Amino acid sequence: MANQDIIFTPDPDADSISSDVTTFNGIMVSTQIPTRADGSLELGGITEQSECTLQALKVALERAGSSMDRVMHLTIYLTDMADRGAFNEVYQRFFAKPWPVRAAVGVASLAVEGMRVEVTAMAAKA
Repeated sequence: MANQDIIFTPDPDADSISSDVTTFNGIMVSTQIPTRADGSLELGGITEQSECTLQALKVALERAGSSMDRVMHLTIYLTDMADRGAFNEVYQRFFAKPWPVRAAVGVASLAVEGMRVEVTAMAAKA
């Protein structure tokens, strides 16, 4: 893509076919999965996956010049909507009022078997 007003930050995973962060007009978008700090996937319970996913989001946002308190919109993809309560408990440790606009979407599956949560966020640059 040759648009100079759009900046893509490649995902550190060489096999990834998507960017980690997209910036346009001072707003950026980041999609995260339950990745541990060492890059491995967390495929345990929903609480552990939610913590890793939101921590990965926090790291990506900070690397791109933003932060969790600058998140304006969050889309949460869950393979089981019964996990929404557990996700919300973790979510409240990462976000505070005023809460970002958000949507929780139930999906049949995610990219890796056993993955239960994925998030996409839009945030203002700091």
